[in-house]
Amino acid sequence: MPSPVRFLSALFVVRLLLSSTLWVAAAEPAPARRPNFIMILIDDMGWGDFSCFGNKDAKTPQIDRLAAEGLRFEQFYVASPICSPSRVGLSTGQYPQRWRITSFLNNRAENNARGMAQWLDPKAPLLARMLHDAGYATGHFGKWHMGGQRDVDDAPPITAYGFDASLTNFEGMGPKLLPLTLKPGDEKPERIWADAERLGQPVTWMQRSQITTGFADAALAFIDASARDSKPFYVNLWPDDVHSPFWPPVEQWRDGKRGLYHAVLESMDRQLGKLFDRIRSDPALRDNTLILVCSDNGPEVGAGSAGEFRGTKGMLYEGGVRSPLVVWGPSFTNTKKVGTANRASYFSTIDVAPTLLAIAGVSAPAGTTFDGVSMRETLLGRSEASRNRPLFFRRPPDRAAFAGDEKLPDLAVRDGRWKLLCTYDGSALQLYDLDADPAEKRNLAASQPAETARLAAAAVAWHRSLPLDNGATYRPRATKKKS
Repeated sequence: MPSPVRFLSALFVVRLLLSSTLWVAAAEPAPARRPNFIMILIDDMGWGDFSCFGNKDAKTPQIDRLAAEGLRFEQFYVASPICSPSRVGLSTGQYPQRWRITSFLNNRAENNARGMAQWLDPKAPLLARMLHDAGYATGHFGKWHMGGQRDVDDAPPITAYGFDASLTNFEGMGPKLLPLTLKPGDEKPERIWADAERLGQPVTWMQRSQITTGFADAALAFIDASARDSKPFYVNLWPDDVHSPFWPPVEQWRDGKRGLYHAVLESMDRQLGKLFDRIRSDPALRDNTLILVCSDNGPEVGAGSAGEFRGTKGMLYEGGVRSPLVVWGPSFTNTKKVGTANRASYFSTIDVAPTLLAIAGVSAPAGTTFDGVSMRETLLGRSEASRNRPLFFRRPPDRAAFAGDEKLPDLAVRDGRWKLLCTYDGSALQLYDLDADPAEKRNLAASQPAETARLAAAAVAWHRSLPLDNGATYRPRATKKKS
């Protein structure tokens, strides 16, 4: 079968690509009082891990209450199935490939080997900076992982990206919380990732099982200071509890990888409750704060759950790139939709930056362009529209094979009901009708040649329009076995 790209005329390809070009941020009217935003990004959590998304083996009552008072979105996507690029997409409103961050940032040699940058360029269009320049107090609390880790100790500090204050973990530059670990039978706690002390001071050591409390307490102090200064705030709270290794409280220890994961998930949920209660109990905060909660990518194999979806972290199948999304904001969301699930609208973390700017009435700097689009009406429950252009994905360069699958797709595109996966050259085609087959079980490429050709051409053209990494040639370095 000839390449599907050749099925299309050059004119049709051009028309298709024009429909998915960068979105230029338009001016928005400012509300009488600018809203506060809290963005909670949970590390390595699956689509099906909140009990309000179907988890029967663990309970997440704090998130469930947030969902019952707000909105759930079941077709929300991340920018990448792995942490660093996913965070870049959320932070910039652009595909992370534009900034050459396409897998998790590792040591300097591995970043170079995979054809990646060492850190996110501070010149990127950053949501935090745009809000900061509009008068917001901006704080980042939790995992960063967009530069400053392992031997990359010359990355910019988090405050170089538009934040007034930061407190991070072992993967970021600046003040940090580092974890102590304790398991049943241990007489005293041990330290892990101690070499990260050189990536920023001061360092506070605390039990990993309580580290979300540490980040939440710092965020609450920042929120209180913002209120005293009469400033709106934008807060990132990005916990890393449910990323392995799993260290739940000793008294909640469970057997097996999944048991430990669920114990950590429940503990994190409890710790987030303090923040949620504080916002609810203060009328000034309750009536002017919007909270978003999602994951950065699909679950680690054997830990979290992607629900009915195929794939895991690192894969372009739905289980790797679809995330739960909970939105809470009593004064912002459509009261008729409170407590409901939106199962129709698909959009992405790259849409978050233009969406929050639109809600805040903040205009991006002149010339700023986003791959994302404003989804304000959908996010607030006033519409069930999806994004109005295709959504593209490229696999991490170090995930050609993963979790027993020896040849994973390189590219993917979602457009309406259709999702196509293929190789870099547009071959090995898989086409799924997500309306009828969200689990991606029935490949329709052979029976839908026109749709397959259209989407394959779009995916390949998008891929070639962006900086390339070394995904086509990268092979992990062999590790020496101990004798």
